[in-house]
Amino acid sequence: MTIVHGTTDPKFAALRDEFERNFAERGEVGASVCLSVGGEKLVDLWGGVANPETGEAWQENTVSIVFSCTKAAVALCAHILIDRGALELHRPVADYWPGFAQKGKESVTVQMMLNHQSAVPALREPVKPGGFLDWEYMISRMEQEEAWWEPGVTAGYHMVNFGWTVGELVRRVSGKTLGQFFRDEVAGPLGADFWIGIPEGFDHPVAPIQTYQPSGQETPIPFTVKLLTEPQSLQALSFLNTGGWGPNDADGHRAEIGGAGGISNARGQVAMYTPLAKGGSHGGVTLVSADQLAIMERCSVATGIDATLLSRTRFASGFMKSMDNRAYPGGEQMSAIIGERAFGHVGAGGSIGFADPECNLAFSYTMNQMGPGIMLNDRGQSLIDRAYEILGYRSNASGAWVR
Repeated sequence: MTIVHGTTDPKFAALRDEFERNFAERGEVGASVCLSVGGEKLVDLWGGVANPETGEAWQENTVSIVFSCTKAAVALCAHILIDRGALELHRPVADYWPGFAQKGKESVTVQMMLNHQSAVPALREPVKPGGFLDWEYMISRMEQEEAWWEPGVTAGYHMVNFGWTVGELVRRVSGKTLGQFFRDEVAGPLGADFWIGIPEGFDHPVAPIQTYQPSGQETPIPFTVKLLTEPQSLQALSFLNTGGWGPNDADGHRAEIGGAGGISNARGQVAMYTPLAKGGSHGGVTLVSADQLAIMERCSVATGIDATLLSRTRFASGFMKSMDNRAYPGGEQMSAIIGERAFGHVGAGGSIGFADPECNLAFSYTMNQMGPGIMLNDRGQSLIDRAYEILGYRSNASGAWVR
């Protein structure tokens, strides 16, 4: 039996039970879960094996790559600058980054970039070996890529490229690299174990990611079918054209890969989301104003079919909203059900972090064993479900948890 460590408020005992069930019944290897309500941390748990090759246990300060959960950190950096008036949501990107405004991308606005509408979700030509580690090279590739569609007309998830499109706006406006800005303005003041590019002398144990091995019982979803059968498709290029980057590469951990390379754990993500769950401030640190927070939680784009993911998606200016595709074949692999006002981001394999201002909840779950699909799997969703039930929410049948 896997021993779970950490603390749980008695009110959340059922969530601890569910976390233990993940290890006993759902194939969990190593993981962490954390939540706060009204700024008070009520669950902080970890357990399992961090490195199956060595048998090293998941410790209190173990971290792992959290893939696209990093996009929320990048979006938050942009919103901090918008709130300060240094960046304007509806201005053309060309006003800040002239080189991007070419090859069909001249009309792109800051809002479109945050909405995954800027039309560069993938790169058609191969990324050079190690290209993801070279910021200037990737920015040049963003500039030179021809738009995949007319910007603003549709949305298509910018899988890793979001970190360079929005991240370059942060760099140009702030004068700091993306990782520096996040460290100085968010992670540092909040004491959050969350990095976009780990520093020299980094001493936290990093759990290697264990890739998902299909069982053959999964229902094929459109994204995966395209990925596996059409090598020049948007889906295949967005997922596989990486210049050889992998989640366990030490050089990749040091690089500022804002679309997929953040290093954190559940406690680190909850530290970031706690102010966003309670008006924009916590512990003397103000990230954004109440007005900006209202923009951050509002759904700004919804698709019938996302051009990249080939499923229904809903975004709020860089953050994911509750996404319910359960009615479709394989829909459990394409869904992430949270509260209607909640906003955050999933990461590949099933990690997640989010804030829900309606109930002042900040929540995160991270793990090293990836699961199926492109959103959550039963391990993360079961923890979210227990949290909302404990907080008095009645049902998620509508596509989001409601009281």
